[in-house]
Amino acid sequence: MSAPLDRRALALLAGGHMSTDLCQGAVPALLPFLIAERGYSYSAAASLVLAVTVGSSVIQPLFGHASDRVGAAWLMPLGVVLSGLGLALAGIAPSYPLTFAAIAVSGVGVAAFHPEAARFANYASGSRKGSGMSFFSVGGNAGFALGPALVTPAVLVLGLHGTLAVAALPAIAAVVLTVWLPRLERLRPAPPEREADAAAGADDQWGPFARLTGMISLRSCVYFGMQAFVPAYLVTELGASKAGANAALTVMLASGAVGTLVGGRYADRVGPRVILLGATAALAPLLALFLLAGGPLAVPLLALVGFVTVGTFSITVMLGQSYLPSRIGTASGVTLGAAIGVGGIAAPALGVVADHWGLETTMWTIAVLPLPALALALTLPGRRRSPVAAARA
Repeated sequence: MSAPLDRRALALLAGGHMSTDLCQGAVPALLPFLIAERGYSYSAAASLVLAVTVGSSVIQPLFGHASDRVGAAWLMPLGVVLSGLGLALAGIAPSYPLTFAAIAVSGVGVAAFHPEAARFANYASGSRKGSGMSFFSVGGNAGFALGPALVTPAVLVLGLHGTLAVAALPAIAAVVLTVWLPRLERLRPAPPEREADAAAGADDQWGPFARLTGMISLRSCVYFGMQAFVPAYLVTELGASKAGANAALTVMLASGAVGTLVGGRYADRVGPRVILLGATAALAPLLALFLLAGGPLAVPLLALVGFVTVGTFSITVMLGQSYLPSRIGTASGVTLGAAIGVGGIAAPALGVVADHWGLETTMWTIAVLPLPALALALTLPGRRRSPVAAARA
């Protein structure tokens, strides 16, 4: 029999995901204001993306490993609290080092939340992993989209202290998650099922998982590169206002949320590999069209870029968990954290390119990165299921 999909639990986890990733998504939208009001260079501003991304990614596999060994559901509300606290402090920090540290704290909160939340999303998805993980992931997509949408008016009205107001939403989400933790704990598989998944460890597919990690890393360079430089590119090269540029970034990320839902649903029907290949193959041409067309076509093309880029996030998490069925937390920590963190590491390097050769050169550099990502995606097998999941299906 097929295990049911627990919509209420997934909605709760998606809400926590949204509140956490809202804080990470707000950072790129802060960059134009920090550059204007505090005189940061492009590379210094892009390093703040590094702070939140590396903080959320480098240590995330460690949280995932701990999740595999002992489990720690309380990390979910704690992660939401830390992510909001770091964002709030970033707006009031009096110096660049303190701003960097505050954003790094926010990144640690993101790292603490994701592996355990992705584990419970896997449990709550039952046999419909594509649909369930896409619903969980769309919470994060929505958070990244809401980040610029909320922080821009808050900072315009209140100045950089407006980050304090934005952090109220994560605080509320943390309280709700804490109240509902007992219900989520009931989703854990019974001990015999955990033992069956542990026995599958001999069949963990580390080779495909490593290639998937490389593909995610390249995609994250595109993703965070676009987040860091699309607003500045639209303002500097296309003459958009700061508010208009951040609105375009919101459109790109919001369309990614739609892509996540569509991709997850069709992944259950035709297989995640097919969807991943199609989306990755479309990305480089869409980026080239965005740079060549400009003008009124810029925002619609950005929407399509977001649709195919962000829309594959849940698919790669699901594939990673299926390649390592006995290490779901570790797989989640890598696919949601370490591999994605490569994009944060690349952001300052792209900032150096922008400082020396201009934003247009930086954007063309980003546009060619999907090509090696596609080459890696072509080598991936389809989804691998654990014996327990196969028996349920």
